[in-house]
Amino acid sequence: MQEYSKSKLNRVKRGHIRATYDVSAINTVLDAGFIGYVSYIYEDNAITLPMAYGRKDNKIYLHGSQANRMLLALLEAKKMSMTVMHLDALVMARSGLHHSVNYRSATLFGSVKKIEDPKEKEIALFDFMEHMMKGRWDGIREMTKEELERTLVVEMTIETASAKIRDVGVNDEPEDYDLDVWAGLVPIKQVAEFPIADKGLPQQMEIPKHILDYYEANKYH
Repeated sequence: MQEYSKSKLNRVKRGHIRATYDVSAINTVLDAGFIGYVSYIYEDNAITLPMAYGRKDNKIYLHGSQANRMLLALLEAKKMSMTVMHLDALVMARSGLHHSVNYRSATLFGSVKKIEDPKEKEIALFDFMEHMMKGRWDGIREMTKEELERTLVVEMTIETASAKIRDVGVNDEPEDYDLDVWAGLVPIKQVAEFPIADKGLPQQMEIPKHILDYYEANKYH
């Protein structure tokens, strides 16, 4: 089992029994999502924004316009942090104090660089698209040279990380278990609904296999 080394930067202090530094477990959290929360400093103000991301091995890819102030700020700082979180259940306890949530979260820390080479940029965008939906890249038209030049692609190398996971039931006070109060879990999940074709030609087309595969894998079961 490969783990990230623990330091003041990534060590989980509160609820440390729920922490993991296992690389595989953290990648599983990252691969279950597509949106991360990225923090940066702009004119002495701390800002956090949701960003779509792609992962390949220990690399995270973000992209935007060449004037994207967040990406430019990250490149100037040469480092970044990103958090991904999935809400799995509301934990309804017998007291207000013990209400909680079940979740999976991972926080990453690493170095940042701009991808300049057109071929490397295209590979990074392929990884981004494949993270969103496997097979999608081969189902769309090729990017033009102008589109590629207009796109700023940032690569984060994950240097350290930690995850925190709660996947248990209610944890009430022993004397409260006999109270006449309902307690339990309200499971929550994100699901895909059946694909809706865009106007025009797609309405006469069969839905591509990679889209139906994604729907089948992520629909409500």
